[in-house]
Amino acid sequence: ASNNWQKLEELTASAVQRRFWELNMIEISEGLARKKCKPCEGGVAPMTPTQIGHMLKGLSGWEYRNGMVQKTFKFKNYYETMAFVNAAAWISHREDHHPDIAVGYSQATVAYMTHAIKGISENDFICAAKIDALLEM
Repeated sequence: ASNNWQKLEELTASAVQRRFWELNMIEISEGLARKKCKPCEGGVAPMTPTQIGHMLKGLSGWEYRNGMVQKTFKFKNYYETMAFVNAAAWISHREDHHPDIAVGYSQATVAYMTHAIKGISENDFICAAKIDALLEM
């Protein structure tokens, strides 16, 4: 009987840790989406790989590749893809932080990097969170 209780405690602890991690991801993402990008003229150090990894935990599907924070979004058709691209462009324009966007018939890849510092900054994650929020509407 005590072995069953031990297994139950382990499962419960695992579930609690998983839920805490999920809530932490949501908090990071929502917190970023509420922020505004800050002007970056250089002179600021880019984020370290550890910092980037921590921030990526709060964004679903985004990855750090080729020096950029990026995600590919899939759609049913070209019209939906272009509607998304236009909405992403509007957000990026309002934040004055512009991504590289590669467009295909039913997908778009959005990639952020802060060119002024030749690396990743919080601005890249703020915009990524705002782009993700588009699809939650």
